[in-house]
Amino acid sequence: MKNVTDADFATEVLKSDKPVLVDFWAEWCGPCRMVAPILEEIAAEHGDSIEIVKLNIDENPQVPAEYGVLRIPTMNVYQGGEVVKQIMGAKPKAALLRDLSEFIGAKS
Repeated sequence: MKNVTDADFATEVLKSDKPVLVDFWAEWCGPCRMVAPILEEIAAEHGDSIEIVKLNIDENPQVPAEYGVLRIPTMNVYQGGEVVKQIMGAKPKAALLRDLSEFIGAKS
């Protein structure tokens, strides 16, 4: 999974041809660390349908502020430069796959 920053967010996320899930996280966030390996699995299995990137909110405060990310983990799915889905909190893989089914064609 790629890390994005305030500086390359528009290029990497907003201008992407496919949906991009942005995992807003921080080192000190326990639930974020629980979700990370699940997101890596989903990225490996469904990378052709959706791109998954991480954005560290402590190092990159501008984008989270712009999109009103007040608590983490928050995962926003961007498509065509817009937020099309927001997932909040740590969830098990099955629940995340259900949340992302419209983007990855997963059967729930």
